[in-house]
Amino acid sequence: MGKIFYIMGKSASGKDKIYSILMEKKELKLHKLVLYTTRPIRAGEENGKQYFFTDDKKLEQFRKSGKLIESRSYDTIHGVWTYFTADDGQVDLEKADYLGIGTLESYCRMKEYYGKDKVLPIYIQVEDGERLQRALIREKKQDNPKYAEMCRRFLADQEDFSEEHIREAGIEIRFVNDDLDNCVRNIIKYINSVT
Repeated sequence: MGKIFYIMGKSASGKDKIYSILMEKKELKLHKLVLYTTRPIRAGEENGKQYFFTDDKKLEQFRKSGKLIESRSYDTIHGVWTYFTADDGQVDLEKADYLGIGTLESYCRMKEYYGKDKVLPIYIQVEDGERLQRALIREKKQDNPKYAEMCRRFLADQEDFSEEHIREAGIEIRFVNDDLDNCVRNIIKYINSVT
Protein backbone atom coordinates (compact mmCIF):
# COMPACT_ATOMS: atom_id res chain seq x y z
CA MET A 1 0.00 0.00 0.00
CA GLY A 2 1.23 3.45 -0.91
CA LYS A 3 1.85 6.44 1.30
CA ILE A 4 1.40 10.19 0.98
CA PHE A 5 4.43 12.06 2.31
CA TYR A 6 3.16 15.51 3.23
CA ILE A 7 5.60 18.43 3.47
CA MET A 8 4.63 21.31 5.70
CA GLY A 9 6.20 24.17 7.62
CA LYS A 10 5.99 27.88 8.11
CA SER A 11 6.31 30.22 5.14
CA ALA A 12 9.83 30.57 3.69
CA SER A 13 11.04 27.39 5.42
CA GLY A 14 12.13 25.95 2.06
CA LYS A 15 9.17 23.61 1.49
CA ASP A 16 8.89 24.29 -2.25
CA LYS A 17 12.62 23.81 -2.84
CA ILE A 18 12.69 20.57 -0.84
CA TYR A 19 9.58 19.36 -2.66
CA SER A 20 11.26 20.02 -6.03
CA ILE A 21 14.46 18.24 -5.03
CA LEU A 22 12.58 15.18 -3.76
CA MET A 23 10.48 15.00 -6.92
CA GLU A 24 13.70 14.95 -8.97
CA LYS A 25 14.96 11.89 -7.04
CA LYS A 26 13.59 9.25 -9.41
CA GLU A 27 14.80 6.44 -7.15
CA LEU A 28 12.19 7.50 -4.56
CA LYS A 29 9.43 6.81 -7.13
CA LEU A 30 7.23 9.54 -5.66
CA HIS A 31 4.26 10.83 -7.63
CA LYS A 32 3.26 14.47 -7.42
CA LEU A 33 0.18 15.46 -5.41
CA VAL A 34 -0.77 18.94 -6.58
CA LEU A 35 -3.10 21.10 -4.51
CA TYR A 36 -5.32 23.91 -5.79
CA THR A 37 -5.36 27.63 -5.02
CA THR A 38 -7.37 30.66 -6.05
CA ARG A 39 -4.47 33.02 -5.33
CA PRO A 40 -2.65 34.66 -8.25
CA ILE A 41 0.31 32.81 -9.72
CA ARG A 42 3.71 34.17 -8.61
CA ALA A 43 6.65 34.88 -10.88
CA GLY A 44 8.47 31.62 -11.60
CA GLU A 45 5.50 29.38 -10.81
CA GLU A 46 3.80 27.12 -13.33
CA ASN A 47 0.19 25.94 -13.33
CA GLY A 48 0.11 22.27 -12.33
CA LYS A 49 3.58 22.35 -10.81
CA GLN A 50 3.37 24.20 -7.49
CA TYR A 51 -0.45 24.36 -7.54
CA PHE A 52 -3.37 24.19 -9.90
CA PHE A 53 -4.28 27.88 -10.11
CA THR A 54 -8.04 28.06 -10.35
CA ASP A 55 -11.10 30.00 -9.22
CA ASP A 56 -14.02 29.82 -6.78
CA LYS A 57 -16.22 28.18 -9.44
CA LYS A 58 -13.95 25.11 -9.60
CA LEU A 59 -13.83 24.97 -5.79
CA GLU A 60 -17.64 24.89 -5.67
CA GLN A 61 -17.75 22.14 -8.31
CA PHE A 62 -15.56 19.94 -6.12
CA ARG A 63 -17.61 20.81 -3.03
CA LYS A 64 -20.94 19.98 -4.71
CA SER A 65 -19.62 16.69 -6.11
CA GLY A 66 -18.38 15.60 -2.64
CA LYS A 67 -14.77 15.48 -3.82
CA LEU A 68 -13.42 18.35 -1.72
CA ILE A 69 -11.04 16.85 0.86
CA GLU A 70 -10.13 20.09 2.60
CA SER A 71 -10.03 23.83 2.04
CA ARG A 72 -8.83 26.87 3.90
CA SER A 73 -9.36 30.50 3.04
CA TYR A 74 -7.24 33.49 3.98
CA ASP A 75 -8.55 37.04 4.03
CA THR A 76 -5.49 38.73 2.57
CA ILE A 77 -5.00 42.39 1.84
CA HIS A 78 -5.59 41.43 -1.82
CA GLY A 79 -8.87 39.61 -1.20
CA VAL A 80 -9.79 36.07 -0.12
CA TRP A 81 -7.41 33.35 -1.32
CA THR A 82 -8.43 29.72 -0.94
CA TYR A 83 -6.17 26.68 -0.96
CA PHE A 84 -7.73 23.25 -1.27
CA THR A 85 -7.22 19.56 -1.93
CA ALA A 86 -9.66 17.57 -4.02
CA ASP A 87 -10.11 13.91 -4.80
CA ASP A 88 -9.54 14.54 -8.50
CA GLY A 89 -8.10 11.16 -9.48
CA GLN A 90 -4.44 12.03 -8.79
CA VAL A 91 -4.06 9.53 -5.93
CA ASP A 92 -4.15 5.73 -6.19
CA LEU A 93 -2.54 4.31 -3.05
CA GLU A 94 -2.80 0.80 -4.45
CA LYS A 95 -0.20 1.71 -7.06
CA ALA A 96 2.15 4.44 -5.81
CA ASP A 97 3.61 6.70 -3.13
CA TYR A 98 2.94 10.44 -3.35
CA LEU A 99 4.52 13.70 -2.28
CA GLY A 100 2.29 16.58 -1.27
CA ILE A 101 2.80 19.98 0.30
CA GLY A 102 0.46 22.07 2.42
CA THR A 103 -0.42 23.37 5.86
CA LEU A 104 -0.75 21.65 9.20
CA GLU A 105 -4.53 21.94 8.87
CA SER A 106 -4.55 20.36 5.41
CA TYR A 107 -2.28 17.57 6.66
CA CYS A 108 -4.81 16.75 9.39
CA ARG A 109 -7.71 16.67 6.87
CA MET A 110 -5.68 14.44 4.55
CA LYS A 111 -5.06 12.02 7.44
CA GLU A 112 -8.79 11.94 8.16
CA TYR A 113 -9.61 11.30 4.51
CA TYR A 114 -6.95 8.71 3.59
CA GLY A 115 -6.09 7.31 7.05
CA LYS A 116 -3.36 8.21 9.53
CA ASP A 117 -1.21 5.25 8.48
CA LYS A 118 -1.27 6.47 4.86
CA VAL A 119 -0.37 10.16 5.30
CA LEU A 120 3.07 10.77 6.85
CA PRO A 121 4.34 14.22 7.90
CA ILE A 122 7.54 15.86 6.76
CA TYR A 123 7.69 18.95 8.96
CA ILE A 124 10.33 21.51 7.90
CA GLN A 125 11.66 23.85 10.57
CA VAL A 126 13.75 27.02 10.22
CA GLU A 127 14.63 29.67 12.80
CA ASP A 128 12.21 32.63 12.52
CA GLY A 129 14.80 35.33 11.76
CA GLU A 130 16.21 33.25 8.90
CA ARG A 131 12.71 32.62 7.55
CA LEU A 132 11.92 36.33 7.56
CA GLN A 133 15.11 37.10 5.61
CA ARG A 134 14.30 34.37 3.07
CA ALA A 135 10.73 35.64 2.70
CA LEU A 136 11.92 39.19 2.03
CA ILE A 137 14.45 38.05 -0.59
CA ARG A 138 11.76 35.96 -2.32
CA GLU A 139 9.21 38.78 -2.28
CA LYS A 140 11.68 41.29 -3.73
CA LYS A 141 12.00 39.06 -6.80
CA GLN A 142 8.28 39.30 -7.58
CA ASP A 143 7.07 41.57 -10.39
CA ASN A 144 4.69 43.18 -7.92
CA PRO A 145 6.00 42.56 -4.38
CA LYS A 146 3.30 42.16 -1.73
CA TYR A 147 5.21 42.96 1.46
CA ALA A 148 2.14 43.45 3.64
CA GLU A 149 0.85 40.02 2.64
CA MET A 150 4.29 38.52 3.32
CA CYS A 151 4.16 39.97 6.85
CA ARG A 152 0.59 38.76 7.40
CA ARG A 153 1.60 35.21 6.41
CA PHE A 154 4.65 35.33 8.66
CA LEU A 155 2.60 36.36 11.69
CA ALA A 156 -0.25 33.95 10.93
CA ASP A 157 2.25 31.08 10.90
CA GLN A 158 3.03 31.69 14.56
CA GLU A 159 -0.54 30.65 15.41
CA ASP A 160 -1.08 28.08 12.65
CA PHE A 161 2.13 26.20 13.52
CA SER A 162 2.07 26.70 17.28
CA GLU A 163 3.74 23.98 19.34
CA GLU A 164 0.30 23.00 20.64
CA HIS A 165 -1.06 22.50 17.09
CA ILE A 166 2.03 20.53 16.07
CA ARG A 167 1.58 18.19 19.06
CA GLU A 168 -2.17 17.82 18.39
CA ALA A 169 -1.37 16.81 14.79
CA GLY A 170 0.86 14.02 16.13
CA ILE A 171 4.04 15.32 14.51
CA GLU A 172 7.06 13.92 16.31
CA ILE A 173 9.84 14.22 13.72
CA ARG A 174 11.16 17.57 12.48
CA PHE A 175 13.61 18.27 9.69
CA VAL A 176 15.69 21.40 10.37
CA ASN A 177 16.50 23.25 7.15
CA ASP A 178 19.60 25.21 8.14
CA ASP A 179 21.62 23.17 5.61
CA LEU A 180 19.52 22.22 2.58
CA ASP A 181 21.62 19.23 1.46
CA ASN A 182 21.69 17.73 4.95
CA CYS A 183 17.96 18.34 5.42
CA VAL A 184 17.15 16.59 2.15
CA ARG A 185 19.43 13.64 3.02
CA ASN A 186 17.61 13.20 6.34
CA ILE A 187 14.22 13.32 4.64
CA ILE A 188 15.30 10.71 2.07
CA LYS A 189 16.51 8.42 4.89
CA TYR A 190 13.13 8.81 6.57
CA ILE A 191 11.16 8.06 3.39
CA ASN A 192 13.28 4.98 2.69
CA SER A 193 12.80 3.76 6.27
CA VAL A 194 8.99 3.66 5.97
CA THR A 195 8.47 2.48 2.37
